[in-house]
Amino acid sequence: MSEEKSNEWDSLWQEYSKSLENWKNLFEQIQSANNDMQAKFNEVWRKASKESSAETMKLFAENWQKALADAGMKSYKEFSEAWQKTLSDSSTTAFKQFAENWQKSFSSSGMEQMQTYGEIMKKFSETWKSMWPKSQS
Repeated sequence: MSEEKSNEWDSLWQEYSKSLENWKNLFEQIQSANNDMQAKFNEVWRKASKESSAETMKLFAENWQKALADAGMKSYKEFSEAWQKTLSDSSTTAFKQFAENWQKSFSSSGMEQMQTYGEIMKKFSETWKSMWPKSQS
């Protein structure tokens, strides 16, 4: 192999290695941000289910579900079915189990899943903000 060809391979290898390292760093940042978001979601969920009536939680669920449907989510069907099952039970345990299960399923595989998960969390935030706005001082 000529020296020129060898240098091309070395250069290509270095570029690839740098890209791989960038990918790894970004992936770790996404994992960290996701873990933080899930922890905060779980805090909100616990507080809401503990301090809100079953009727308020049901209204929240309906509003969140409508927001998701209005957003035209591709992976919404599975989420919706699990949500409906939870609503039929409406116990604190059912809501907790729902949150754990769907977070695992939506955050465990694929970019589309990650994008869908982000959209669900965004709609959760928007629905929460519309139902529990900051109190006026």
